[in-house]
Order: sequence, then C-alpha cells, then structure tokens
Amino acid sequence: MSQAPLRIVVIDENQVRAAILEDGLRAAGLTDLHIIRETTHLLRRIVAIDPDVVIIDLENPSRDVLEQMFQVSRMVSRPVAMFVDQSDTASIEAAIDAGVSAYIVDGLRKERVKPILDMTISRFNAFSRLQRELNEAKSALEDRKVIERAKGILMRTRGLSEEEAFVLLRQSAMNEKKKLAEIAQSVVTAASLFGG
Repeated sequence: MSQAPLRIVVIDENQVRAAILEDGLRAAGLTDLHIIRETTHLLRRIVAIDPDVVIIDLENPSRDVLEQMFQVSRMVSRPVAMFVDQSDTASIEAAIDAGVSAYIVDGLRKERVKPILDMTISRFNAFSRLQRELNEAKSALEDRKVIERAKGILMRTRGLSEEEAFVLLRQSAMNEKKKLAEIAQSVVTAASLFGG
C-alpha cells in the first residue's frame, strides 16, 4: 500500500469490543479510524468512507448477520478481517468464498490486532495478484485461440501458409495500431458474417 496512513473501518455493534480494536490499532500508530456501530446502509457507508481495510467484529453472529458481512466482503474488494467468538466449518468456508482475508475465531485481543491486520493486507494482496495473473493467463489463452482461428481462415480463404497468415495479421495490427488479437477477432467476425 501507499505511504499514506491506512484508513480503517471497524464495524462493531459492541462498544467494549470496538474499544479493544480501536486501542490495538491506535497502539500500532493507526489513527485514521472510522467506527460503524450499526449495520443499516452498511455498504453505502463503507463506500463513502473508502477504506483501505475493513475490520468486522461479530460477537455471536447470526446466519443473517454473517451473510450480510460476507456480502460486504464480496462487494468492497478490500482486505477484510473478521473477528467472531464462535464459528463452524460452514461459516469459515462461507467466509473464504466471500473473500474474507482473515477470519479469526476467539482471537480479539489488543496485542493481536496489528499482526492480524498486517496478515489480512498481505493475504489480500497475494490473492489479488493471483487473481490478476489468472485473468491475464485466461485472456492470453483466448487471444491465442482467436489468432489461430484467424490464421486458419486466412490460410483457407487466401491460400496462405501459416507463417504468411501470421505476417499478414501482424502487419495489419501494426498498420492500424491495434493488438494482434483485435485484428484476429475482426477476421473471425468478418468470416462468420460472410460465411467464411
């Protein structure tokens, strides 16, 4: 993250527990804190604050409250640490599916807050990097498939060799200042329109 101080949202309906979190964060030098005590219009409020990290503390969460918090985690695309007093396997799995970066059961202690926060951010960043790499790999694979199809169309319709078809695609991409995959997609689209 940048050198600017971390902006942290703490969602906690319990004043005593919120104070423990706040003390732990302030002791670690984190002062840009926004405490949310009730969960009405929660998503809108979080978006308005635009935090770097979200910490959710749920003493004895009901299924509905947990599901609402998981919804928040899915929507905000930020590191989310969730403290709960008790949990079950289904809730833990749901938390992971919802993208919660750290799900801490029975671990709310002032001195643990900063290390958990650091782990939350690093896990979120690692997961985001993996997600980005996966998306790039999928995109590259799709591009390659389209280029292969376009080469096949050019070879068939123009009687070109594979290399000549590739050179023609590359030359067109350079001339039009477009990506090779974009030109290939145009060839594929045109061929499907004209029954090629």
